[in-house]
Amino acid sequence: MKKGRKLYDSAFKSKAVALSNERANISELARELGIKVTLLYKWRKEHEKFGEGSFPGNGTLKLTPEQEKIRLLEKQLKDAELERDILKKAISIFSKSDR
Repeated sequence: MKKGRKLYDSAFKSKAVALSNERANISELARELGIKVTLLYKWRKEHEKFGEGSFPGNGTLKLTPEQEKIRLLEKQLKDAELERDILKKAISIFSKSDR
């Protein structure tokens, strides 16, 4: 029978990364935590790349601060374009009723 994949919460991952930065022997730390060394190195690399945005949970995208800002600006642009289109339609409706 196959074992299910073990899931770790973000608090555990963050604490493991913090401990690995403090200690010299990472393989010993991994054994103490009951995880593979490669997994700990993967978490460290992810934390280095994304910082506090690392380990967001299921279904949440990991974004760098620049990517987050781009996403926000794209959303604002989409909203502004929608408002513009609505106003264009309103102007055309009101200009027809004046005739």
